[in-house]
Amino acid sequence: MIDQELLDLLVCPQCKQELTYDRQADELICYRDSLAYPIRDDIPVMLVDEARVLPENA
Repeated sequence: MIDQELLDLLVCPQCKQELTYDRQADELICYRDSLAYPIRDDIPVMLVDEARVLPENA
C-alpha cells in the first residue's frame, strides 16, 4: 500500500494537477488528462509513456 504522505505530494507529470488513488486498480488517476499511472511494487510510475489512457466515459 502506498504512503498517504507520498500521495499528497504527487501530481500529474503532464498537467501538474492532483491525482486520485484507485486502490482497486492500484493506479493514480489524472481525470484532466484521462491518464492512469501504474503503481508497481508500491512505487508510482510517473512517466506519461507508461500511463494507461482512460476510456472516454470514465
